[in-house]
Amino acid sequence: MSENITLSLEEVRQLSESVLTSNGFNQAHARAITDIIYTNQLGDCHSHGLYRLFMCVESIRSGRASGTAEPTIIDAGPAVVRANANDGISLLAMQAAMPLLIEKAKRNGIAALAINRCFHFSALWPEVEKLSEAGLAGMAMLPSHAWVAPAGGTRGLLGTNPFAFSWPRQGKAPFTFDFATSQFARGEIELYRRAGKPLPEGVAIDHEGKPTTDAEAAMHGAMLTFGGHKGSALSLMIELMAGPLIDDLTSKESMEFAEGKPEAPYHGEIILAFDPNLLSGGRVAENNERAERLFADVIDQGARLPSQRRQAAQAFNLERNALEIPKALYDDLLKLKV
Repeated sequence: MSENITLSLEEVRQLSESVLTSNGFNQAHARAITDIIYTNQLGDCHSHGLYRLFMCVESIRSGRASGTAEPTIIDAGPAVVRANANDGISLLAMQAAMPLLIEKAKRNGIAALAINRCFHFSALWPEVEKLSEAGLAGMAMLPSHAWVAPAGGTRGLLGTNPFAFSWPRQGKAPFTFDFATSQFARGEIELYRRAGKPLPEGVAIDHEGKPTTDAEAAMHGAMLTFGGHKGSALSLMIELMAGPLIDDLTSKESMEFAEGKPEAPYHGEIILAFDPNLLSGGRVAENNERAERLFADVIDQGARLPSQRRQAAQAFNLERNALEIPKALYDDLLKLKV
């Protein structure tokens, strides 16, 4: 029996939406969530693709995430948008607030979107690429659960705390990166556990604070930040920017809120948008050329730009109108339908 199963791109969307709607998400939420899951799966970002349906289902079955919540969008100032997800998954609120964020950034040169009271499970790169598609540069960041030990620590305090950035390129796919400030994303460790594979060295510690390559032990211990104290400081910055700055929860508070339930983290998110036109004094074309020379110098050295691999996977999967996922994952997803 083959270990993988091939699905058409339409079947990927149908599978995601059917799992979500059968578990209580309305069509608006199911479409918003599926758009991001599909985009990640299309780029072979497996840890944030269809696999994340488990977390979505766990979150609504816990009785605290709402599958029907209408987000509240607030024009909070000349360059500030606030979006209250009202205990829904973040993505519908993000989609609803994005046009106003873009409008404010193009009017003022810079604008911020604070998304509050949301459950969040997804990668950030599709969100910041919505800004680069509009000709803006963008950043996004958020906490998660207290799964990560600070540098020198022995227990979880910080979240995986991802940070994403996207830069618009004229006539080309944007320059985008999205990474957790932990050595691994939480979803990656879960995939290692499901596959029974050992983790690389330096990724995690067990519940006693000792280094471990056992994914199961890591799940009961803590993950580690990348770059030692530098990654730890960056992670703390994200806790502050996406927590107290916007009146929302830190990773430790989010974990306490979950009360041990395996639901998506509950917290806030901050998205920043920058207009190259206003900030450069209208010299977008000239500065685009300077940016492109910088990218060309990277490639000329034999290095690759972030997202090149993902973008190649997207193009390949779009051309063949299909992609592969593990059959065991497909079977488990079908069991989620109720």
